[in-house]
Amino acid sequence: MSGQELIAPRLRAADLLRVGAIGLRTRRTRAFLSALGIAIGIAAMVAVVGISASSRAEVDRTLDRLGTNLLTVAPGSKLFGEEAVLPVEAPEMIARIGPVTQVSAVARIDAKVYRTDRIPAAQNGSLGVRAVDLDLPATVGAGLADGTWLNAATARYPAVVLGATAAARLGVTHAGPDRQVWLTAHGTGRWYTVLGILAPVPLATELDTAALVGLPAAERYLGYEGHPTTIYARTVESSVAAVRDVLAATANPEAPNEVKVSRPSDALAARQATDAAFTGLLLGLGAVALLVGGVGVANTMVISVLERRAEIGLRRSLGATRGQVRGQFLTESLLLAFLGGTGGVLLGGLVTVGYAFTQSWPGIVPAWATLGGLGATVLIGAVAGLYPAMRAARLSPTEALAAP
Repeated sequence: MSGQELIAPRLRAADLLRVGAIGLRTRRTRAFLSALGIAIGIAAMVAVVGISASSRAEVDRTLDRLGTNLLTVAPGSKLFGEEAVLPVEAPEMIARIGPVTQVSAVARIDAKVYRTDRIPAAQNGSLGVRAVDLDLPATVGAGLADGTWLNAATARYPAVVLGATAAARLGVTHAGPDRQVWLTAHGTGRWYTVLGILAPVPLATELDTAALVGLPAAERYLGYEGHPTTIYARTVESSVAAVRDVLAATANPEAPNEVKVSRPSDALAARQATDAAFTGLLLGLGAVALLVGGVGVANTMVISVLERRAEIGLRRSLGATRGQVRGQFLTESLLLAFLGGTGGVLLGGLVTVGYAFTQSWPGIVPAWATLGGLGATVLIGAVAGLYPAMRAARLSPTEALAAP
């Protein structure tokens, strides 16, 4: 036999692929199920990476549209824990900072908003009322889903713009003269006409659950005393850090330690970090599914060797070398894993694009995820097929032909 092995012709790559594919074609159902296990694992990993990348791209797109140069000023706490108050002049003082381009004040009002005047006072759905400047949408990057924004005339009368969540909870689907909500403050109530409904505001989510009225109307009907509770300031992009350092002292020179300054875009950046941690967890689950698929491939190949001992013995007796037999079964395992991996990459890409479409996100599947998925399948195929291939190569012709 050693002489035959020395003179045995070498198998070309095309011949090796053709011989390796024979086992898959003759056992299609088993091959399909084994490849499916690989495909599910790869699809899970590609989809997780793709959906995470699409989500991050949407956050980046939102930040590009809204900007990262928005800062907020809010009252902090006094020495003994009482809530501090921002000076009435704070918005004007902040507007004098050179790099600040836009300033808008919002004041939380001790009032409640209801769908009708028949609803018990405790059932307001945690909705707040805020008095706002007219330039608020431009400052925070807010848009209208329906209707119009307050103007110099309507800000003086009982008119309101609802945040997206507030409108949904109140059952208000459109704005107009025929749509009214009930606002109460200090024991008295009044109907307010819904002028508009805001779209969700990513950089000022507190506005989503609020009913917004003009400052003059808030003073006249709701007892507003002029102290803002949140001030939004847009700055020159290159001066965000410098402005942030002086905002507290500018807003309240007598007690800068009682002022909180933040940048809303930091919350979106934190969401990206959270998504990254969650992605790591899901990738671990995908790896487990991939491992299960690899075990399935190994099981298929071991059974294939046991079932095809007669074929192995015949090939060995006709001059096939141990290396050629080993190569045949290793190639078969690689083909099985590669088919599963290709199907998994395609399925994962379709899941990513489909989910991104439903969320109105850009559908992104990183190239490294696709190439990494295919690379993982090749590695799994090699590992899963190595032992069965070596076992097949060790069979002697007489032992194999004598097997039942």
